[in-house]
Amino acid sequence: MKESELKEIYGGVSFSASLLNYLIKGITSIFEIGRRVGSSIIRYKTKTICSAN
Repeated sequence: MKESELKEIYGGVSFSASLLNYLIKGITSIFEIGRRVGSSIIRYKTKTICSAN
């Protein structure tokens, strides 16, 4: 193919798999932080070290 033909090629997905992976990991991290903060608040209120007690 000529260079001019290559410049006319359009297609594919507008976001890459690595960007999608980054977004999913970011959302998962936010939920994990929320879970840990919530667990810490409950342990502080109940005065227990482990949630199994």
